[in-house]
Amino acid sequence: ISIPARIGLFIGSGNYVITVGFGTPTRTQTVVFDTGSDVNWLQCKPCAVRCYAQQEPLFDPSLSSTYRNVSCTEPACVGLSTRGCSSSTCLYGVFYGDGSSTIGFLAMDTFMLTPAQKFKNFIFGCGQNNTGLFQGTAGLVGLGRSSTYSLNSQVAPSLGNVFSYCLPSTSSATGYLNIGNPQNTPGYTAMLTDTRVPTLYFIDLIGISVGGTRLSLSSTVFQSVGTIIDSGTVITRLPPTAYSALKTAVRAAMTQYTLAPAVTILDTCYDFSRTTSVVYPVIVLHFAGLDVRIPATGVFFVFNSSQVCLAFAGNTDSTMIGIIGNVQQLTMEVTYDNELKRIGFSAGACP
Repeated sequence: ISIPARIGLFIGSGNYVITVGFGTPTRTQTVVFDTGSDVNWLQCKPCAVRCYAQQEPLFDPSLSSTYRNVSCTEPACVGLSTRGCSSSTCLYGVFYGDGSSTIGFLAMDTFMLTPAQKFKNFIFGCGQNNTGLFQGTAGLVGLGRSSTYSLNSQVAPSLGNVFSYCLPSTSSATGYLNIGNPQNTPGYTAMLTDTRVPTLYFIDLIGISVGGTRLSLSSTVFQSVGTIIDSGTVITRLPPTAYSALKTAVRAAMTQYTLAPAVTILDTCYDFSRTTSVVYPVIVLHFAGLDVRIPATGVFFVFNSSQVCLAFAGNTDSTMIGIIGNVQQLTMEVTYDNELKRIGFSAGACP
């Protein structure tokens, strides 16, 4: 089952979004999809504390005949990592790494993936206090590894716990979120688990090459902290020593171009405004058993022609987890096979 995915700039969001349905009758909602979190949620009337501006009408539970709140004693409530109770109704809270958050009632209602695929008693949060970088969207669906809350785990009994997506590289192009086996035959590497954060997708990054030359880094630089792959993080973060080596190699390969000022966390930027064609080194990520060439769209982040920056950043200290962000995944089909515990990559799957 494949549904269209695009970057949410058309509704004012920099995240990747899909449109799905909630309730009876079905209300369509455009939501962020995020492999770095588990709990699905929508902004809900009456927005008791606050809601940010969204494009579509707010979801109104009172207009859905199949909506119900979850009680505090139900397993779905007891399993939440952050929960509360208000007159026997379950409260949830989710706090994201970028400071965004949502708090509200844990609920169940009918969820529509496509008109032919509806799921009863789908667990999601009915958000009453929502803040952060979701502007324009109606909420979020989590595609993490939780066995209870994530979209993939809730549809797994009928569709299997395998999904893939292709994130388009431009705002006019369309990619997809695919539930079930991938559309292309990927190369796979093992999905790893860190017991401290068991719902994240860890992947065994062991090295990086720039322009065909492997950076002289021990694989333990990556393995000592681990690396996750996340559709909800934009820029890839590497351990400081790895980023330093990457930056040095890229700069050495591009000495003929004019450096430009840094932009926030991106410190290797070029001014190509007077340049007709740009030659840059190929970057390959080496995973256990699999080499992945970063597509052209994943090497640089273009602010404008006079500020084009290497789309990687260093973590502030060597104990922080590495993250493969979504800019590096553009145009590839990335497969999350939760049944065989593996992650796959196929090149050139969407524009």
